[in-house]
Amino acid sequence: MLAHGSVAGVTYPDPYSQDPYQQQPYQQQPQPYQQQQPPYQQPQPGYQQPQPGYPVSGAPQSYPPAPYGYAGYGAPAGGYQVDPATGMPLSDKSKLAAGLLQLIPGFCLALGGIGRIYMGDIGIGIGQLVLGVVSWIVAICFGILILPAFMLLIPWIWSIVDGIVILAGRPVDEHGRLLRS
Repeated sequence: MLAHGSVAGVTYPDPYSQDPYQQQPYQQQPQPYQQQQPPYQQPQPGYQQPQPGYPVSGAPQSYPPAPYGYAGYGAPAGGYQVDPATGMPLSDKSKLAAGLLQLIPGFCLALGGIGRIYMGDIGIGIGQLVLGVVSWIVAICFGILILPAFMLLIPWIWSIVDGIVILAGRPVDEHGRLLRS
């Protein structure tokens, strides 16, 4: 230690002459988490360098090959099918089932919303179902008059139009995935 100064005959050490934490300089510090590189190995005879975009034979793939000849499309690791147009995963729910669950009870009983609940759109589904039940209660309590018949017409039309929109459109489930065709 070097003497920094003295007061009343007592010498004080220079605070900058040594590291108070006894650390090594940065370049000399050990690297405990440094990854060891394996020694370079010569390729086997007959080995060809894989082309970009093509899987290496024997290497694990993230999804199995797609059925029906769709090159590049298949089920991702989650097990969902993929929409060929967008490449996004499809829902596990069916568009036909959702449309028919909306149309058949809606057409026969003016009770819509079952298809929407199946799709995962709970808010609109319960709204349609409650409107249908309330319309039936009003129609039964007041008899089939002009106003109750008109009240049954509203959920009847809404459920039929909504069922057609589900069947003809590109509806999504509660996770935003397209329903399967």
